[in-house]
Amino acid sequence: MYKSVTPQEAVKVIKSNDRVYIQAAAAAPQALINAMSARHEELRNVEVCHLHIEGNAPYADPQYRESFHVNSFFIGPNVRHTIKAGNGSYTPVFLSEVPLLFKRNIVNIDVALIQVSPPDKHGYCSLGVSVEATLAAIDNAKHVIAQINPRMPRLHGEGIIHISELNTLVEYEEPIHEHLMSNPSDIEIKIGNYVAELIDDKSTLQMGIGSIPNAVLRNLTNHKNLGLHTEMFSDGVIDLILNDVINGNFKKVSPGRTMATFLMGSKRLYEYVDDNPFIELRASNYVNDVSVIRKNPKMVAINSAIEVDVTGQVCADSIGTKMYSGVGGQMDFIRGASLSEGGKAIIALPSTTSKGISRIVPYLKQGAGVVTTRAHVHYVVTENGVANLYGKTINQRVKELVKIAHPDHQEMVEKAYFEATKG
Repeated sequence: MYKSVTPQEAVKVIKSNDRVYIQAAAAAPQALINAMSARHEELRNVEVCHLHIEGNAPYADPQYRESFHVNSFFIGPNVRHTIKAGNGSYTPVFLSEVPLLFKRNIVNIDVALIQVSPPDKHGYCSLGVSVEATLAAIDNAKHVIAQINPRMPRLHGEGIIHISELNTLVEYEEPIHEHLMSNPSDIEIKIGNYVAELIDDKSTLQMGIGSIPNAVLRNLTNHKNLGLHTEMFSDGVIDLILNDVINGNFKKVSPGRTMATFLMGSKRLYEYVDDNPFIELRASNYVNDVSVIRKNPKMVAINSAIEVDVTGQVCADSIGTKMYSGVGGQMDFIRGASLSEGGKAIIALPSTTSKGISRIVPYLKQGAGVVTTRAHVHYVVTENGVANLYGKTINQRVKELVKIAHPDHQEMVEKAYFEATKG
């Protein structure tokens, strides 16, 4: 048996000037987050660091700037405002290297807030749907507070921890954060069709969450013997697994199993992955390690972007100088796929924004961040087609990318690029 305390009691261990790490994505322990945030009047200068987290982030309210400062390793919508408001910062880092920040004592953790499944008969809990950097944070933290939630699925893989390693336990049941899929638009369906045509049988896939990955998955029902080695996945893969389209038989890394570092989706997804030996979760310094990824033959990485210039530079973390998301795992997988035997690195995006502004541009906005360099890009896909840039000269790239820009912008994009480069 173990002793459980209330969330309010548990977070009393957090002191002013501490650094707190919160488990990422759908595993963010909302009861502990709320209890910590409620202490804003007595706490000062607490740094709260994390990757993207689902749910509410009340500590990120600018009115609590004296109490909490947000340090995002990947900027989610619930904390995006903190960068402009001044109560938040962004640390650019590859997802593969976030655990190393803790392992190498570059970022030291005072308190880790995590969420786990109830212990089994041997006393082992599961980190559930998000491992990412949490194991390293637990090892580095002076104090670990765990919300024990019976709704947290037990996942196979690396995210297993004995209850004796957890300092404070809070029994608190609440739903796991759901991220429901929206139906792809006509444009996204066209992009999905083009991307699916690039995927050969026996390929291993990396893809994230969202309408474009969803549209790609819808077009893979007639493929055979696909694998999945990805930083995260959602509901779209379930039916492909059940229909033996995704079986992992030709993967080299954990063959016959699907690998990820975190999951987000619906209740159906969480019920499907619970105690499912086919699903393996491991830390991001393994899953996203280029030297691991490249071992899978025909590795296909599918990522998105905010804008791509006509030389192939990919901006994926900012809109000009405005930080929007993060580096994440894009470069980890773009490079891993590039080095894989028969691999393909794909950037997929609509040719325009919702306001009709071209996302294939003559040059990136001032201050825009280059997440994937022009030397790393292979394929760029929009609803207007596929540009294969690998081995192409700059002038050849310009022609390829202008072709897949929106027809209304093609002439402007090409003309603006060559005018800018005359001097």
